[in-house]
Order: sequence, then C-alpha cells, then structure tokens
Amino acid sequence: MSRTRTSKRLAEEASEGSPPPISADDSGTNIIQPPTPSFKDQLTRFQYASTTTSTTAASPSPSPLRSAAKRTRTTLATTTDATTTITTSSSFPRPKKKRKPSSYAPPTKYAHLTPLTDILAPNLITVFVGTNPGIQTATAGHAYAHPSNHFWKLLHTSGLTDRRLKPEEDRSLPDLYCMGNTNIVDRPSKDAAELSKEETSAGTANLDAKFLLYKPESVCIVGKGIWEAIWRYRYGKSLKKGEFRYGWQDEEHNMGKSSEGREEVLDGEGKVWKGASVFVTTSTSGLAASLKPAEKEAIWKPFGEWVQRRRAERGFVPKIGTTPSETEE
Repeated sequence: MSRTRTSKRLAEEASEGSPPPISADDSGTNIIQPPTPSFKDQLTRFQYASTTTSTTAASPSPSPLRSAAKRTRTTLATTTDATTTITTSSSFPRPKKKRKPSSYAPPTKYAHLTPLTDILAPNLITVFVGTNPGIQTATAGHAYAHPSNHFWKLLHTSGLTDRRLKPEEDRSLPDLYCMGNTNIVDRPSKDAAELSKEETSAGTANLDAKFLLYKPESVCIVGKGIWEAIWRYRYGKSLKKGEFRYGWQDEEHNMGKSSEGREEVLDGEGKVWKGASVFVTTSTSGLAASLKPAEKEAIWKPFGEWVQRRRAERGFVPKIGTTPSETEE
C-alpha cells in the first residue's frame, strides 16, 4: 500500500513538472527526498511564482474589464447627470428677494437730504405734481433722477418734449416747454409709504396755494395715489372704485381756486380764474408695475397732444439757450 501511494505521488509530480529527487532505502523502497534548500531552489520557486503572478496580471480576465467598463460608464453617467443638473438649475433665474414693505419714517431720518426746488413760473400751460423726492433724486438735486423712473421717457414719447431730457435739465422746463414741476410733499423719503396722511393733507393745501399764486392752466397729477390723497383731504373720504378715472377730471375738482367770498381773480389771459384743470396720469416709478409700458403711454399721449395744441394756440416760443441757473433766477 505504501508503494502504491508513492507511485501515485510520483505520477502527479511528473505531470506538474520536473520530479523531485528519489532515493531507495535498504529494503529497496523508493523514498522521495525533500529538495535541498539552496539559493537555486529558492530562486526557482521565486521565478515560478513571479511568472505565475505576471502571467495572471498579463493575461486579462474578461470579468474585471467588464466591471471596470461598467464602473466607467457609471461614473460618466453620474458626471453627465451632475452636469445636466447643474446646467438645468443654472438655466432658471434665482428667486428674487422680496422687497420688504416700508412704513412711516419720521422726517429726521432723511434730514441730511435737501428738498427739491419747485420749478414754477406764472401762467404755465401745466405743472406736474409728484409725490415727493426719492433718496437718489434728493441727492442729485434734480427731479425724477432715479434711472428706473420713466418720467423723462414718457414726456418724450407723449410729445410733451421734443427729445428725452436729462434730469439735470429739469429747471429749463418753463422756458423750453411752458411746463413746471412740484410735489405734494417736500421732504425726501425712500417711498410714499414713509409719509403720513397728515403730510399729504398739508401738502394738498400747499398745492392749492401755489396754483392760486402761479395760476397754471392745468396740473398733471403723476400717479393715482396722489389724486387719492388730494381727494381724501378735500372730501374727507376715499375714492370709490367707480369714481376714479385717468385723464381729465370734472371742473369742480380744479385746483388752486380762490376761496368762496373772495374777490374774483383773473388769470394770465385776463379771464376769471376758475382754478387749474386736473389731468390724472400714471405713476412713472419703476416700482409701479400694475400697468404695462404701452398702457402708460396710451394714458399720457392725450395729455401730450393737448399741451402741444395749447402751445401752438398761445404762440409759445421757447427761449433757446436758457441755462438752468438763469431759469431759476
């Protein structure tokens, strides 16, 4: 039995490579000698192992490559998805920050800003009435100076001026176009919400006094909110929904009329002064977005045509070459 096992082992080793050394004992039985440890044997084992390892590394196995390819595709797909997500998210604008609503601010908050000078002269065809100077307007010292305000643009598109004026040219309005400008409240603020009802009420009385003194043919109310404030002061109640309309108002609402019982006053043409006719137009503020630009222009256009007609009927001739400083004097 020992011989049979030895023969099998020899056969297996012969099939795997070079046979190990064999010796015989006294009884004639073959005995396999273990390999003598030597540098040569170790080197042989090292070379065999190295060859096997490098062969394994050199001979590509299909499975690892397929896994690597799959991993690459996954990575690319992930990258593509990430890029798509970034591109998609960047294609949508960031949500705008909501503007915080303003509330009343005392005059001391903007006491460092100077109120605008009224641009008035006797017997003008019209005087524009704004709410009050904004911060940038007060800083610049010229009417409607904020870049987002459409006042000067609408004056041009409606025919009130023959070109688009710059805010710095505001004081030339009387001499060039027979028009003027003032506000219902003198003091500056960020917006109308920082004003009190008491201020707009007092401002209405001041407007009537100015118009009685300078007697313009008409006044143009630049914004629905201003007319509502004037209405509350005069009639002690708010405008009803059906009572408001843009455009010309009834004669009974004329501004600057003399008080009852006083001696009749004559206007610049020698006629009895019945007050300035009122035309209500849209706000020109960039924040007033309830009407589209085309709708605003449609409301301003009839007033521009009327002013042009009145200039022609009066035979008005612009004083070319007049500087703002000369006009102010």
